[in-house]
Amino acid sequence: MDSLFDTADAGGFDRGGLRDRLRELAARKIYVGGSSWKYEGWLDQIYTRSHYQVRGKFSKKRFEDTCLSEYATVFPTVCGDFAFYQFPPDTMWARLFAQTPPSFRWGLKAPEQITTPEFPVHPRYGALGGLKNPTHLDAELFARSFLNPLAPYRAQVGVIIFEFNSMNSGREFVGKLDAFLAALPAGWPYAAEVRNPELLGARYFDCLRAHEVTHVYNAWARMPEMRDQMRMAGSRTSELMVARALLKRGRPYEEAVRTFAPYTAVQEVNEPVRGALREIVDVALVDGTPAFVFVNNRLEGNSPGTIVAITS
Repeated sequence: MDSLFDTADAGGFDRGGLRDRLRELAARKIYVGGSSWKYEGWLDQIYTRSHYQVRGKFSKKRFEDTCLSEYATVFPTVCGDFAFYQFPPDTMWARLFAQTPPSFRWGLKAPEQITTPEFPVHPRYGALGGLKNPTHLDAELFARSFLNPLAPYRAQVGVIIFEFNSMNSGREFVGKLDAFLAALPAGWPYAAEVRNPELLGARYFDCLRAHEVTHVYNAWARMPEMRDQMRMAGSRTSELMVARALLKRGRPYEEAVRTFAPYTAVQEVNEPVRGALREIVDVALVDGTPAFVFVNNRLEGNSPGTIVAITS
């Protein structure tokens, strides 16, 4: 597969060097990659522009349909945010897994139909906005509509992340989470990511540990710095380590999009998050434990550049 894409290095970006470093880490079960992959801003860095031309012009459709194959020649993992918005049909799973090699490991977000207690008031939700979600924490629906279609690709699923938005709050949430996790089918690697800092305590961590579910160290607008989360007693809830570097603390998502799009270069170094990510990689290397590190463009402006910095 590599020979198809060896011409991608351009503009001073050492794609081959990054690929080799990430392969060395992946050989030790430390997987570092991006949050999604369809970014035209990565052309001439990760992607070879000429591969996505039709009749001499760049084809957005060809790019979005096929660039995953080239992404997978550099990165050993990706966080599939697309799954948050739907229960992907069998045809989608087949198409995606066909573009990645057997060694590739997917991080997949569970659908929001499972993780949100109420649909946000937003144009995307239409008439559902503001209504209670009747399938919140429905383990049977999740198993039937998400895990069962994924079963043929189980070996390539590195972690399934339940992202719980800020509407998942209060002491009653941890009790409901405990029942949900207890009802999930065993044998899958689960992780939980919360957006309410007040949940980060013994009750929540003990709940995850009891079910061998990983707490996701996340960089997010309202969350404590990632390194502060790492220092919290009991925050290592399973052998697996998972980190998602998403946003600078205090910065709204929409502001990050306006600031950094189209994500062609690192525009703002976030040393606290970089330091935490380096530490996670170092801990995993020393302890010999598996880890997934996912970096979003909206952290610094260009996740490949951030990944180069934390793995060099």
